Amino acid sequence: MQPTLVLEGVWRSFRQGQREIEVLRGADAALWPGQAVALVGPSGAGKSTLLHITGLLESPTSGRVIVNGRDCATLTEAQRTRMRRTEIGFIYQFHQLLPEFSALENVVIPQMIMGRKRRAAERRALELLGGLGLAERAHHRPAELSGGEQQRTAICRGLANAPKLLLADEPTGNLDPHTSEVVFQELIYLIRNQGVAALIATHNMDLARRMDRVLQMHDGRLIEVQAHALR
Repeated sequence: MQPTLVLEGVWRSFRQGQREIEVLRGADAALWPGQAVALVGPSGAGKSTLLHITGLLESPTSGRVIVNGRDCATLTEAQRTRMRRTEIGFIYQFHQLLPEFSALENVVIPQMIMGRKRRAAERRALELLGGLGLAERAHHRPAELSGGEQQRTAICRGLANAPKLLLADEPTGNLDPHTSEVVFQELIYLIRNQGVAALIATHNMDLARRMDRVLQMHDGRLIEVQAHALR
């Protein structure tokens, strides 16, 4: 079995006036199918930059990003876009659902963009929504859903095209503690049940401790830490 994601010596620097700011300084990591990996570190440490590069939304200054065995540096922009749609799923802190469409339609649309027929897309969407207890809410628009229901819909959307890699940026950060716990448990279940490799940025150390592994951003690098060492 090969890793779903490999980061090799990833550097990312930005020019700010006369200064060169190095956000990532040789980050290395590997994620395997079915693993939920926490990404922790203080604000400004580079977590979001790392997620953007891993999700092919930015290119590294140097280093390699390998997704499902493919070196993304060799891809054309069209191929990168297709990989983002087919191989990579995204979940954000703020759900970013399309407000004029129902929960069902929000999960159907990404599939239809990739060419899936509407009926098949609806079957997949209903399967995902039903698995998270949203079958009876499928035809409600986001404004008619609770915060937890909106975020669970966003999780279904992120998994709609059966990605190999799931990237989540504070997926429970905007929820109350009880709802956060429910959403977290459901997300972990889906990751393991569908064999997705997931990198989940979080400031919630309690949730981080319960994932399979923890990667900490430190001085632009990734350091694997033991859960019990988290503060």
